[in-house]
Amino acid sequence: MIKKLITLFKLGRKISKSDIFKIASKFKKPPLAITLLFQILSISFEKKEQNNLFEDDGERLSSSLESMGTTFIKLGQFLATRPDIIGEELSLKLEKLQDRLPPFSMHEAKEIIKNDLGVDTFNSIIDLSEPVAAASIAQVHKAKINDNGTIKDVAIKILRPNIKKIFNEEIDAMMLFAFIVESFVKKTKRLKLVEVVFLLKEITNLEMDLRFEAAAANEYAENTKNDAGFKVPEIYWNFTSENVMTLDWIDGISIREAKELKKRNLDTNKIAEDIIQHFLRHAVRDGFFHADMHQGNIFVDNSGQIVPIDFGIMGRLDKLSKRFLAEILFGFIQRDYRKVAEVHLVAGLVPKEVLIDDLAQALRSIGEPIFGQEVKDISGGKLLKQLFDVTEKFNMQTQPQLLMLQKTMVVVEGVARKLNPNTNIWITSKPVLENWLKETKDPINNLNETLKNTTEVIKRLPEFPEIMDKANQALTFLASGQIPQNSNSYTDLNNKKSEMIAFRNQSIIGLLLLVIFGLIVF
Repeated sequence: MIKKLITLFKLGRKISKSDIFKIASKFKKPPLAITLLFQILSISFEKKEQNNLFEDDGERLSSSLESMGTTFIKLGQFLATRPDIIGEELSLKLEKLQDRLPPFSMHEAKEIIKNDLGVDTFNSIIDLSEPVAAASIAQVHKAKINDNGTIKDVAIKILRPNIKKIFNEEIDAMMLFAFIVESFVKKTKRLKLVEVVFLLKEITNLEMDLRFEAAAANEYAENTKNDAGFKVPEIYWNFTSENVMTLDWIDGISIREAKELKKRNLDTNKIAEDIIQHFLRHAVRDGFFHADMHQGNIFVDNSGQIVPIDFGIMGRLDKLSKRFLAEILFGFIQRDYRKVAEVHLVAGLVPKEVLIDDLAQALRSIGEPIFGQEVKDISGGKLLKQLFDVTEKFNMQTQPQLLMLQKTMVVVEGVARKLNPNTNIWITSKPVLENWLKETKDPINNLNETLKNTTEVIKRLPEFPEIMDKANQALTFLASGQIPQNSNSYTDLNNKKSEMIAFRNQSIIGLLLLVIFGLIVF
C-alpha cells in the first residue's frame, strides 16, 4: 500500500504540473478539497514551458494526456464514453484523444518475439521491419513468414515491454485516489469512482492479451467470409501469443485519404454506403460487430475491398437484441410507430401495463422530427440514443449491448459522411434490414438457425474457449459501464475495497497513536 501511495504521489505531480487539471476544471468544477490538493502538488521551482498556446482547450487536454503515457490515454478514452461522470462538453473534448506514443526499440521487440514464440519461430520470420505504427499498448512491424511453403507479407503486433506491470501499478494508485475522494467528498459517492477505475483496469487488461484480439478477428473473419467487398485479415496462430499477434499485411489506403481513393478511381460514395451496410449486416445477421470503426481502422485494399483492422473492441448482440434492433430501425424507416411499440412490448423491454398508444405516440415524437431534417443530419445512432432516453420513461430495461452498438453506429455514420456528406442513412439501411427480417421469418431458415445453434461452440476456437468467454465478459463490462454482481471481477472489486478500507482504518489508528505518543513525550 505504501508503494501505491508513492505511485499516486508521482501521478499527482504529473497531473498538477500539466494542463490536465486546469483545463478539466473549466468544464466540470471539482470539489474544493481536490483543487487545494492539486495546487499543493503543483508547487515547483522549475519554469513551465508554454509550447501549445495556439491549441484550443480540447487539443491541449488531449496533448497532455498523450504525453503522460498509456494509463492516462486509456483513462481519457474511457471517460470520453462516460458523460454521466465528466459531463457532455468534456466528454466531447476527450473524443479527440489519439492513441499514439513513440515506438520502443527493435532490440526489445525482437526479445519479446523470441521469449513468446521461441527462437525457432523467431528465426523463421523474414525481413522484420522497424515499427510502422506505435500506439499506447502495442506497436506494429511489417515482416514476411513462410506459411506452409508460401511466403506471405504480415503485420506483427507486439505489446510494449512491461506495459501490464506499469499500467496495473498506476491504475491501482488511481483506484486508491478514487477511494480517498469518495471517503472525504461524500457527493462523489454517487459517481462510483472506484468502480469506474476498476472497470477500466479489467477492460484494458483483457486488451493487453493479444490472444483475445486474435480470437475476435478469427470469429469476425469466419462470419464475413462470404461478404462481397469485405475482408478480415487472416490470423497466423503459430506466430501469435499473449504478447504477439500476427495477421495479414494490408496493402491499401486508409479511408481518411478520400482524395487518394478518388485518384485511384474508387467510388467513395459506394464505399460510404458499403461501410454502413456491412456494419448493420454484421450486427443484425451475426450479432458480432466491430465496435471501433473510426477512420484509422478501415482500409480499402488494391482490389477495392473494405478491410477493417484492430479488433481489440468488438460488440456482441444476442438473438433478442438482433431482432429488436432490426425491427425498430425498420419500423422507423417505415414510420410505423405502433409496430415499434409492439416490438417493445412483445420483447418484454417495457412493462406489460404500458399503454401501446402512449408508447407509439412517444416514439412518433422521436421519428417525425428526424424525417423532417436534411439527409445529412439524419442519424440512426442518434435515433437510438433518443429512443433509449424516451423509453426509459416507460421503465424500459437497460440493454448494454445496444448502448455499445448505438455509440458505434454514430462513429460509422460519421465515417461514411466524411466520404459522402449526402449519404442517406435510411435508404442505405433499408435493404439490409428488410432482407434480414424476411430471412428470419422464413420457416426453413428458422430450422437451419436451430441446427446452427447446436454447433455454435464448434465455430469458436477450440484452443481458446476460456479466452472467448473472458472477451465476451469484457464486452459486457464496456457496453454497460458496470460490473455484474455474479462475476469474479465483482469479487475482486470488493476485495480491493476491503483492502483500502483496512488501510484507511490502520492509517487513522496509526495517526492517533502518533498524536498520543507526542502528547505523552512532549
